[in-house]
Amino acid sequence: MSLEKVNKQDCQTVSKQNLRELYKEPSQMAKDKVLKKLDKHCQQFISLSPFVCLATTAADGSLDISPRGDPPGSIIILSPTELLIPDRTGNNRLDTLSNLTAKAEIGLLFLVPGVIETLRVSGLASIIKDDARLEECVINGKVPPTGILVEVQRAFLQCGKALKRSALWDGTYQIDRSALPSFGTMLADQTGEEARAAELDCSIDDAYQNKLY
Repeated sequence: MSLEKVNKQDCQTVSKQNLRELYKEPSQMAKDKVLKKLDKHCQQFISLSPFVCLATTAADGSLDISPRGDPPGSIIILSPTELLIPDRTGNNRLDTLSNLTAKAEIGLLFLVPGVIETLRVSGLASIIKDDARLEECVINGKVPPTGILVEVQRAFLQCGKALKRSALWDGTYQIDRSALPSFGTMLADQTGEEARAAELDCSIDDAYQNKLY
């Protein structure tokens, strides 16, 4: 793979008008599959998914995507047009929640282990504090501080080409963990705290083992 820097002046800028010169028109089924609510298949997919990525936008227009993971069934399907995602404590940066206080638009990508297809959902979200509902999301005796209430506007299944190409579930590209520096080492390098790498790794391991919730 070439490591030469791309010179934008030497490249043709692709506009919306000439995109269709490079890509075929989508099939009629690809157009028709977009739903305005969660049908039985979307609902089952969500109920089996332990992992979802949340895309949000900050007030200044900058974008963020953040992962969420819990046992399958942790996301509450309130209706075909409403989801409640428990928001548990993490690194406390609050990027997703802060963005949603400024812009309500949200995009979700659901994955199910062993399934190469994915589910894309988008809509409007708000942060809620509903003790009765959040009590339903308790794990290890811990109730999430807030929940993300999603008003579904669009949902559709995505074909499995991306996960097939990446061989995500079959282990083809799974690495030996020693091939990549530890999380603590990378954080220490990135924050100028190189001498604390071992200490950070111990703290991270403790958090994974004892402070997951």
